Amino acid sequence: MGAAFCERWYPKKAIYMPQPTWPNHIPLMRDSLLHGKNYRYYNYSDCSLDFKGMMADLEDAEEGSLVLLHACAHNPTGVDPSMDQWKQLAVLMKQKGHFPFFDAAYQGFASGDPERDAAAVRYFADEGFNMLVCQSFAKNMGLYGQRTGAVHFVCQDAEEVKRVDSQLKIVIRPMYSNPPVHGARLVAKILGDAELTAQWRTEVKEMADRIISMRHALVGALKELGSTRDWSHVTNQIGMFSYTGLNKAQVQRMVEEFSVYMTADGRISVAGLNTGNVEYVAKCMHEVTK
Repeated sequence: MGAAFCERWYPKKAIYMPQPTWPNHIPLMRDSLLHGKNYRYYNYSDCSLDFKGMMADLEDAEEGSLVLLHACAHNPTGVDPSMDQWKQLAVLMKQKGHFPFFDAAYQGFASGDPERDAAAVRYFADEGFNMLVCQSFAKNMGLYGQRTGAVHFVCQDAEEVKRVDSQLKIVIRPMYSNPPVHGARLVAKILGDAELTAQWRTEVKEMADRIISMRHALVGALKELGSTRDWSHVTNQIGMFSYTGLNKAQVQRMVEEFSVYMTADGRISVAGLNTGNVEYVAKCMHEVTK
């Protein structure tokens, strides 16, 4: 919806996306008739954020470009900018007149703290950006089958709100007309009740903390097995996913020899680890990286 609106009304028809990004971003933007371009994001050599490359590419981008940003728990790498880096990025984007297009899919599910996970979005709003935020409740409220979320437009003034609202309805009507209400009503019920909100915050933190604990358990098991590789990137990353640093050949061995499945680029779902399998996964990773 957000992309379709931008294609219709935003003057620039290219959108800069991090390389890599969530694979579905690419066809979503293409099918919305936006031209996808990339900016550097990830250092494969040391499994870290390529902040220098990111800043350079957005500096070189045409003024007023659409820029897709992962609000937290970058998918697929699990690597996020620090708050200081977000602030530097905001300065650059304001200088270039870029338009932030945030994808907020993991608020609360990344760190366990919804405020911390929303810090980048709120900072950009406080800095006076007009921007777009696509928010999902699929993970943080367990509503994957309900496709529940929201699109938020931060506008210049009340008159612009009216214009955006009217044109957004024109985009929505032939697209899906009316959204399903069940998931939305669940979210409204929980967030509209202080006691239920407190319970949700507790439970979403438990989920996030479990994933974080599995990161540490995996790295701890690798060290106990005698691995001499630096696995600190696994615990430095955040969210559901981890770029393990395994190469394609190592991934192939994991699949063919040990029946441990992951994407060819070495990404694993940390949520799939538990106390019953983490030691086995560590043993297999150690075996293929010796």
